[in-house]
Amino acid sequence: MSPNVVLPLCSSIVSFVFAAAVLAQWSARRRAFQLVWAVGLLWYGISAGTEFLGSAFGWTEPLYRTWYLIGAFFVAAYLGAGTVVLLARTRFGYFVGVSFLIGALYAFAIRGRYPSDTLAFAVVLLVCLGAGVAVAVATWRARQLVAPIVVGVLVAGSLIATLAVVGATLDAPYALDPKTGVPVGEAIPGNVRILAGPFNIIGAISLVVGALFSAYVFMPKNRVLGRRALPPVVAQLYGAIAVVVNFGASLPRAAVALARGELHSRVPATLLIALGGFIPGVTSGLNRFGMTWAFFLGELLGVLLIFGGFVVSTEVFGSRIRVGPIVVRREEEAPAT
Repeated sequence: MSPNVVLPLCSSIVSFVFAAAVLAQWSARRRAFQLVWAVGLLWYGISAGTEFLGSAFGWTEPLYRTWYLIGAFFVAAYLGAGTVVLLARTRFGYFVGVSFLIGALYAFAIRGRYPSDTLAFAVVLLVCLGAGVAVAVATWRARQLVAPIVVGVLVAGSLIATLAVVGATLDAPYALDPKTGVPVGEAIPGNVRILAGPFNIIGAISLVVGALFSAYVFMPKNRVLGRRALPPVVAQLYGAIAVVVNFGASLPRAAVALARGELHSRVPATLLIALGGFIPGVTSGLNRFGMTWAFFLGELLGVLLIFGGFVVSTEVFGSRIRVGPIVVRREEEAPAT
């Protein structure tokens, strides 16, 4: 059987199992980030499932629309939103605000491809700029508002995206790469494709950078750049730089703690999540060279690594967990940052 059939099927099954595990944890703990992650994993499973069905039985217009809607709009966005909700009361909100600005820059950068879709470009630009500023200000003044702002924008955007994809007039029932036979977004009109970029960009940045930030929060720190009283905006920029510098400086101390069995479980768990979020983005580029199996393999490895991060987290399995000679431990509360 073709890898283009087997690998998406495996990704779909793993995603649904993972989603069920996270939903079970949410039912016991009732933490909002778990529910958002579970929804994101359901989208992951459905997206991979459409790839399996299309590769195994052939593509149809409804299947193609479903593939584009969930894959281009929902998967990364909801997984990233779960991370934002988890870290909403930390300085990570500043990184989220920047990711919205990057989404706006993306829309600005591709506006030349779709010169007739001025309205879609303007909407994306204004929403990304407005949401980015709102998240940054909320992080500065009222961090309890960060999660509602991000989730509210995501839900509203999801409804708009659904209406846009379902109601779009396609150039063809579906579009496949002529060399590889995998679906591509060419049949989707430009005004819809403009909307999709920020969903993926903001979601992927939030997932990967959020996982790294969470590892920083829980690791033993070597603060090369300490806290300083600085004016607004300057203080936020300094804080973001300090996190990056201190993260790198803290890695040796974290390695020592890992060897001693004293490292908080969230550190290896979130590093696995970061790697899982990063790999599919790398392997997707191999599609251009006809290596579709590599993309599907990256998709499977991505969800397996994220699942591995979930398993390593001792929030699921108790106060300590052994992985070979390595022991990681659990502490209930993370230091505020």
